[in-house]
Amino acid sequence: MLSVPLHGLERPEEGELVVAPEIAGPGAWSGAPSVVMVGDSLFYLAYRVRMPLGQGRGVSNVIARSSDGVHFEPVTVLRKDRFGAESLERPALVRTEDGRWRLFVSCAIPGSKRWRIVVVEAAEPEDLGDPDRSSVRAVLAEYADRAVKDPVVVHAGGTWHMWVCVHPLDDPGATDRMRTDYGTSTDGLNWTLLRTALAPRHGQWDSRGARITAVVLGADGRPTAAYYDGRSTAEENWEERVGFAVPMVGEPGAFVALGARPIGQSPYGAQGLRYLNVIARPDGTSRLYYEMTRADGAHELRTCVQTAASAF
Repeated sequence: MLSVPLHGLERPEEGELVVAPEIAGPGAWSGAPSVVMVGDSLFYLAYRVRMPLGQGRGVSNVIARSSDGVHFEPVTVLRKDRFGAESLERPALVRTEDGRWRLFVSCAIPGSKRWRIVVVEAAEPEDLGDPDRSSVRAVLAEYADRAVKDPVVVHAGGTWHMWVCVHPLDDPGATDRMRTDYGTSTDGLNWTLLRTALAPRHGQWDSRGARITAVVLGADGRPTAAYYDGRSTAEENWEERVGFAVPMVGEPGAFVALGARPIGQSPYGAQGLRYLNVIARPDGTSRLYYEMTRADGAHELRTCVQTAASAF
């Protein structure tokens, strides 16, 4: 029997509100978090702000700072116009070994289903939104046959690792399908995608899509587990739920999904609970950040503390 950390995901609505959507109703989202902890008590959060279709879609990525992991103050904003993007999705915030900051930004290519990923680099998190104090370069260019977005980026063991959501574009009527690919880099800028890390499971609750959102590392820097977003139908697009996976033996960077049902979902509406991010704390607990569907159909960013493990 495996032990899966569940505390907090059983009742995600009891977590604390971090960021509310800018307006009420379906299509208004604040979420897709990426969090970095500096020292024992300083948190930096990157998240995506989205408006409904026809009102802007993913309009910005926001960087915010907190001393308690709950109450965040925005320090800078990166708007989609800076990248010539039709929409922005989940960013990935990373601090390099030499103390610089990188934000990996998911950019929709206007007039198409394709996406690309760029990295913004600056000396301080507050500078990422300032074009005069930061640099931008592409790390995963647009592909003709797939869209790449929503990266999870980790620097461990002297190597940069990326888990990226891939949407195949071979069927114009089914571009919502998704899997996760794994790649590595020596510098975090030039990447090689190596293999599929997590694929949908035929006939299961995640048969339409499987997108890794968090990778948990052991003391040796190797992955020990992953959380992912899954769904079974196209109608569940944007309302994915949380799944759990373990490393695949003999395939570095790849994972095997476990369980016949999600381990976390919203109690409201379409039950969306997605983009789970996990931050280990010095006291041995973890803080979870996630995007959750509200009763009115909007999505809000919430957090809770993970204190125990439950049997899977």
